[in-house]
Amino acid sequence: MKALLCREYGPIERLRVEEVPSLRPGPKEVVVEVKASSLNFPDALMVQGLYQVKPPLPFSPGMELAGIVKELGAEVRGVAQGDRIVAVPGRGGFAQECLLGADRVFPLPAGMDFETGAALMLTYGTTLHALKDCGHLQPGETLVVLGAAGGVGTSAIEVGKAMGARVIAAASSEEKLALCRKLGADETVDYEKSDLRQRILDLTGGKGADVVYDPVGGAHTEAALRATGWQGRLLVIGFASGVIPAVKLNLALLKERSLVGVYWGEWAQRDPQGQRRNVEQLAGWFAEGRIKPVVSERVSLEEAPAAMQRLLQRKVTGKVVVVPGGAGVTTRP
Repeated sequence: MKALLCREYGPIERLRVEEVPSLRPGPKEVVVEVKASSLNFPDALMVQGLYQVKPPLPFSPGMELAGIVKELGAEVRGVAQGDRIVAVPGRGGFAQECLLGADRVFPLPAGMDFETGAALMLTYGTTLHALKDCGHLQPGETLVVLGAAGGVGTSAIEVGKAMGARVIAAASSEEKLALCRKLGADETVDYEKSDLRQRILDLTGGKGADVVYDPVGGAHTEAALRATGWQGRLLVIGFASGVIPAVKLNLALLKERSLVGVYWGEWAQRDPQGQRRNVEQLAGWFAEGRIKPVVSERVSLEEAPAAMQRLLQRKVTGKVVVVPGGAGVTTRP
């Protein structure tokens, strides 16, 4: 089978597609025929050795996927050969086959194709956990989404609206903001052209936001925190800007604000029942037409490294999906 391999931590351009042996499952594992796997920011960090998790070399990146169960371990229950599934293996998705624990496998929601399914679990799972379990977002509250046109940002717009929030989407261009409005954002802010803090205050009548969803970091974090109101919550999702901000803690004290870290992958392992409830909620919202992952590009294994570079350069909107068995055709919405 073919796999995109990282044989040494370093520049993304060193990744190569290679022929490797087919996989065999252990007692509690499954082998999945990968139909689609989506690109996420941690994939690009992982191959450079910059992510908090450093897999043993060589490995294939690809944190989430959709496909068909090909083979089962002897002790696997509740999963059958031929099942259409979505999964979050953490790595290994950029290949024609992936080996993973059976506990990381979930049914592909009814009516969902593989490419959409590949873009669901990590981004929407992170977002629902962030907004519901960490941020306690309530109907009628105001949610500000930074980096709102990216993979997790677009999911935050849709999940926020599904939870009954008023959503203010912040991004760096009019093209990106147009996508945010198409997804249901109530208001938009171009934070490259305007004062983010002041615009949020203006849009909330001076009250400030209730929750900020921040996958960007950098200078925008403090501006957004300053624009939260009494008992506002800033959710730390990641640092796509490449800069981890240093925030003055008196900003938290002055209005009983909270800075809340979100580590969905660890939480999902610690609370598998909570994770399953959230996946069921997402499947329900998809069936109702309230959420649908934005797949902006479809690329082959060979094209995946170049797509990673575009992701790091913040030139990607929505999600890039890698199709291991597909030809090198790139499509955009």
